[in-house]
Amino acid sequence: MTDIRRTVLWVVFASSLLLLWDGWNKYNGRPSLFSPGVHTAATAAPPASAAPGTLPTPTASASPGAAATAAATAAVPAAPVASAPVTSELVTVTTDNFKATVDTRGGDLVRVELLKQAADDDRSRNVVLLERNPPHQYFAQTGLINAAGGALPYHDTVMTARPGERALKDGANDLQLVLESPEVGGAKLIKTYTFRRGDYAIGVKHEVVNASKAPIKPLLYLRLAHDDTAVSGSGPFTSAYHGPALYTEKSKFTKVSFEDIAKGKAQYDAAADNGWVAMVQHYFTSAWLVNAKQPREFKAEKLGEHLYGVAMVLPLGEVAPDTAKVQEATLYVGPAEDHRLAALAPDLDLVRDYGYFTILAKPLFWLLNQLHTYIGNWGWAIVALVVLLKIAFYWLNASAYRSMAKMKAVNPKVQELRERYKDKPQQLQQEMMRIYREEKVNPFGGCLPILVQMPFFIALYSVLLSSVEMRHAPWAGWITDLSAKDPYFILPLVMTGTSLLQTWLSPTPPDPTQAKMMWIMPLVFSVMFFSFPSGLVLYWLTNNILSIAQQWLINKQLGVTNK
Repeated sequence: MTDIRRTVLWVVFASSLLLLWDGWNKYNGRPSLFSPGVHTAATAAPPASAAPGTLPTPTASASPGAAATAAATAAVPAAPVASAPVTSELVTVTTDNFKATVDTRGGDLVRVELLKQAADDDRSRNVVLLERNPPHQYFAQTGLINAAGGALPYHDTVMTARPGERALKDGANDLQLVLESPEVGGAKLIKTYTFRRGDYAIGVKHEVVNASKAPIKPLLYLRLAHDDTAVSGSGPFTSAYHGPALYTEKSKFTKVSFEDIAKGKAQYDAAADNGWVAMVQHYFTSAWLVNAKQPREFKAEKLGEHLYGVAMVLPLGEVAPDTAKVQEATLYVGPAEDHRLAALAPDLDLVRDYGYFTILAKPLFWLLNQLHTYIGNWGWAIVALVVLLKIAFYWLNASAYRSMAKMKAVNPKVQELRERYKDKPQQLQQEMMRIYREEKVNPFGGCLPILVQMPFFIALYSVLLSSVEMRHAPWAGWITDLSAKDPYFILPLVMTGTSLLQTWLSPTPPDPTQAKMMWIMPLVFSVMFFSFPSGLVLYWLTNNILSIAQQWLINKQLGVTNK
């Protein structure tokens, strides 16, 4: 029975590692070990081949109330791969949060420097999230498609920037950049960017003016384009998913990897009257949001060599001659901060992908954030959260440690039985069961508490791995960034020592091979912690120390010696 109990514990331990590994696969956009397919309700067709800069013509007309008919017939124009011609102008707007550059060719947002986010490799520089600097390309663009056929202003149309302020003045709450296209196909497009103080959400208004003598049926596409090169700055065990994502109320949050798009295997809801599209990477995101209930189609396409796009296409209905139609949208470009994202659109905070245990991770982060509000230090907030979890599970842990202590106490008798009945396995089992009954020992007593707590610890692991709040957050002394590994490896070394101490306090398996594995596995597992962010190591270290204290006290109460 001791062997069975030990086997169960190792299965639990191995399962934890497997779930963590599967989490890393999901963060990297690779298929889950348990659910390889993407959960969707519809399959998107492979992208149609189109030369860069061309505007495909829809094959059917669309009406405002028919999303599937309107948008499914229209392909989003391919994005230009080459740099913008000299005939266009780069307009730079500066606010307290942004230094944003807009190309008047199409009015694309081609560069965004986040003025309050320092770069990982050089703290004297800022994070540049959006950038059109081949081979790295990451930008936001919009344009019009004529559902009835013919040309309309789109992202290759050179627009004119109206005069106005280019820097947010002291005391001003917002700043607008207005671009106007020439008349194309009898229509003009007026695009207005509204940058607000202290906000990473940019208002983007599209006004379609029909200057012709006939009605038009425009469709507006809102697209994010990104190259497929890996985002730097992630460790081997902390790599995060980067790539497109879509959301609808029906299928919820869906990641669409670059690889699946390239193979024409990308699966997602093709159309809905709600939802958003995003481009996700570790700690940061961008997203096109239209919260009003209206028809839209979703597109995930390969736009060029190593360049991919995710887009929403919205039919604007018929625009009569000499009239205009306005479509409001929001473009978020910034850190994946939980409170900002949750306030902008339904479930936008899911871009912080917590994996299987999201239902536990969200309240854990809320509690962690509340602790930080009072303590003012994310590192000590982590310590406090682990203390609260240990208090919450105190009696459950006590039961497990009491069972382990009793197992440790009867181990000498079990060893003696193994020697006496080594050639009589059936009699050995009977004698062991007799001892367990006499000593009131449950060989499985330490398993259930571990199984119950495992989802909470993995959920907290995901919270600490995904939270941008940990980025560049100091704890104490030499730990100046909880999202980076310990520069001197002090925390991982101490954590390894505490893991070995826990092994010493635990009952030794009768089988010599299992006994050796008990000492080897903590060392193997600890190797990963040398690459883990300091916040994660601090969490595990605190948990180890509290577990050791509780187990030592219980061993002492029961008179169990640690020899």
